[in-house]
Amino acid sequence: MIRSLTRLKGRNGLRMLLALPAIAAAATVLAACSSSGTSAAGSGTSTSSPAAVTAGSLKTATIGGATVLTSSKGFTLYSFAPDTSAKSNCNGACAQNWPPVQGPATAAGVTGTFGTIKRSDGSVQATFDGHPLYTFVGDTAPGQAKGNGLNAAGGLWHEITTSGTGAPAPAGGSSSGGGGYGY
Repeated sequence: MIRSLTRLKGRNGLRMLLALPAIAAAATVLAACSSSGTSAAGSGTSTSSPAAVTAGSLKTATIGGATVLTSSKGFTLYSFAPDTSAKSNCNGACAQNWPPVQGPATAAGVTGTFGTIKRSDGSVQATFDGHPLYTFVGDTAPGQAKGNGLNAAGGLWHEITTSGTGAPAPAGGSSSGGGGYGY
């Protein structure tokens, strides 16, 4: 190691040595971002991530005893308590961890109202009974609901039940902000 350091002479060598940890960190971030999956649901491309979901036809599944809305690939859909029926309050880093479901959406046999809102970036997001819909990057396989009951990005997250209400948070689960119903 000392021999390697002695080869780094002058300011350029010192800059290079100091830049190495930053370069390694940037490479890690890029690798994580590129592996998050970007194929749209229903495109026929398989992915193990809910990121960049296009709504289209949604489905339902029973997860933890609750019948919830899912993407066409079976990833749980969530609502964010600080949202309103006309505005998503999950943008930037929040939207990277909780990708908005691109609208419009439908689901066979589900009673409720599907709609859309226009996001601050101009994209269209699907809603169900006035709740903007999201997936969660922590759900790595269909049928998971790791985001249910989490207090993250400034508010509580709940899986969307087919009745349009938030499902109860799992008892003793991964919730960092308590449980209960979101609405």
